[in-house]
Amino acid sequence: MESNQNDYHISFFRPTTVQAKWNRNLAIKLILIWAVAVFGFHFLLKAIEKPTPEAAYLNYKEVWGNVMMDNASTAELQSFAHSSLSVLGKVFVSSEEKAVLSNALSWTTFQLADSAQKELIFEQVVEFEKLKSEITSISDPDYIGAKNKISQLVSPILGLENNDPRKNIVSISLVSSDLKEFNAENKDAFPAIMTKYLIHNQSFLTDFKFLGFPFHYFYSAVFLLILFVFLCWIYCVRVDAMNLKLDIEE
Repeated sequence: MESNQNDYHISFFRPTTVQAKWNRNLAIKLILIWAVAVFGFHFLLKAIEKPTPEAAYLNYKEVWGNVMMDNASTAELQSFAHSSLSVLGKVFVSSEEKAVLSNALSWTTFQLADSAQKELIFEQVVEFEKLKSEITSISDPDYIGAKNKISQLVSPILGLENNDPRKNIVSISLVSSDLKEFNAENKDAFPAIMTKYLIHNQSFLTDFKFLGFPFHYFYSAVFLLILFVFLCWIYCVRVDAMNLKLDIEE
């Protein structure tokens, strides 16, 4: 017995009508344009990128040998502290990495301080740590006051200028138990952390500015959205033209 039901099965890859074939070919062409624009650009970025260190990394490399040998001058220790703070100020540093960096910064600060300053730093850091465990908000006046007090004491020791934004994180980066020793385990882990956060892959596509944005950011965040909308518009226009050509009415 024959079925009187119509077969409505439609395959995008095996079209059976002129309209369906034309629609498939157009869709594939536009998808290929989109794929090349998205993935081709990122493959290009990958192909031409070069590891480029930040100034903080170059400063760190210059003094690291003397720091390891406990033979660094005051200026070299200050430069080392600045490099450590440059990484501590980054957003995505893990808690384990922050512990290593805090040890480096705390120890360096203690090395730079004189006897009277050492005693003050230790007392204020211990007091601040106790306060941090008791407060419920960082907007607490006592917390802000203690934080600023440490910053005012330590910033001149580290050679930080008044307008240096790293002053804002000095207080929260010092750890009382890390002041007297830069332990061997943290010394071993330190170089890898500096390399991870202070060397970036760059090229002329990332360095070039377009409308105030790095070109690679503008291309990915703005241009590709515009291109997508434009391709959708092209699709609609071409489908309407095809329907007119084949005398198809919606």
